[in-house]
Amino acid sequence: MRAVRPPSRPNAVRFIQASGWFLAPLKIAKGRDSGFGGRYPPAVPRRDFPSRREDLRNVAIVAHVDHGKTTLVDAMLWQSGSFRANQDVADRVMDSMDLEREKGITILAKNTAVRLDNTKINIIDTPGHADFGGEVERGLTMVDGVLLLVDASEGPLPQTRFVLRKALEARLPVVLVVNKVDRPDARSQEVVNEVYELFLDLDADESQIEFPIVYCNARAGQAGIRENELEADLRPLFATLLETVPAPAHDPGHPLQALVTNLDASPYVGRLALLRVMHGTLRKGQAIAWCRADGTIENARVTELYITEALERVPADEAGPGEIVALAGLPGVTIGETIADPEDPRPLPVTAVDEPSLSMTIGINTAPLSGLDGDRLTASAVKARLDQELVGNVSLRVRPTSRPEVWEVQGRGELQLAVLVEIMRREGFELTVGKPEVLTKEVDGKRHEPVERVAIDVPEEYIGVVTQLLALRKGRLQQMVNHGTGWARMEYLV
Repeated sequence: MRAVRPPSRPNAVRFIQASGWFLAPLKIAKGRDSGFGGRYPPAVPRRDFPSRREDLRNVAIVAHVDHGKTTLVDAMLWQSGSFRANQDVADRVMDSMDLEREKGITILAKNTAVRLDNTKINIIDTPGHADFGGEVERGLTMVDGVLLLVDASEGPLPQTRFVLRKALEARLPVVLVVNKVDRPDARSQEVVNEVYELFLDLDADESQIEFPIVYCNARAGQAGIRENELEADLRPLFATLLETVPAPAHDPGHPLQALVTNLDASPYVGRLALLRVMHGTLRKGQAIAWCRADGTIENARVTELYITEALERVPADEAGPGEIVALAGLPGVTIGETIADPEDPRPLPVTAVDEPSLSMTIGINTAPLSGLDGDRLTASAVKARLDQELVGNVSLRVRPTSRPEVWEVQGRGELQLAVLVEIMRREGFELTVGKPEVLTKEVDGKRHEPVERVAIDVPEEYIGVVTQLLALRKGRLQQMVNHGTGWARMEYLV
């Protein structure tokens, strides 16, 4: 979220960045920002198994917006030999959608793989906006550790808090990567201390706070254990990753289990299920049990199997435990379903995602000039497209309204809903879009509303002006820090 300063005071507010929404009472109580309290659940037992695949690592990269996640993945791909020396590769190669390149953001979580000596590293690049938090949550179910990227100048911001909370809830080991240490305004040691404070504020336990630190210049492809002693490549980062992130654990005697975490499509084989193999081995042509979301179990067969090498999907004959693969042969598969052994099918629990916090109406174009810009105009076409979006986007909800040609679409934030509308517009739909509205919820007989955490960097002389603006929205100041540069950072709950 960006603040637009009144014309009489130009250049006063540098930026306002907002985190994901969370439920809190209308009257904000003292204590933790989300009001949930308590420590995180005990460690998930799925990783406590006797055997490990030492030739494999699964890791996710999480960070606030524009802190360098996709740029770091580019450098890791180049230095692992994934591209030819003369190959023409675009910047931020993982951002493949047109909207991602135009807006300079990551919208969908994507996976790639690099090889380091005899070890394969599967890397999940996650979005940085809380609006796409469903992608972050699904990505974390596929990995055994995370790289937490933090800008050496900006430090941890609201979205850093959101993604770190998700990683701590999943009990994943964290490697802190302080990026952009080459910036003239870098303050790496202060940023590290701020990250420690963030861990404490999120109720991390002693084992979670003991995390390794790597300093990095992702654009130049350099990393080091000390801020002022960066090596010419990313070897310190790779070494720390291999040492900190555990190899995938599995039980050799356990029947096949694999959780579907994402979907894709191929013009040749149809719908693809992206999944992580938890136990057992998947083979091409193998008979499997398809544990569906409605509780039924169907017999099916693996028609095609693909593994990821760099940016390419490569056909494979089999995939062992810990592998992240794409599977064809299940035309109606949805996210959260389980692939299991037909002789002993054991469904896995479905990944929980945060509830929507914003809604707006989407309907057909009823204007007199409808049909000039698009060719998909009917209510049935719009409804079918919204239903199709629900298959791959678990954080969205679609509800009927009193009008048959209008639907209420609920999501995490304005950006997520705006991206959906723009994608549909480019596909030829003509739509009428309503004003976004905040969702409220009844909890223990009391009405609750979403609240967001806002970080504001502002010149010292305009602190009073910003305070007045936030007071109009009943904002509550949580923290104010002055770094001695003429700018102050203010954190509000609004």
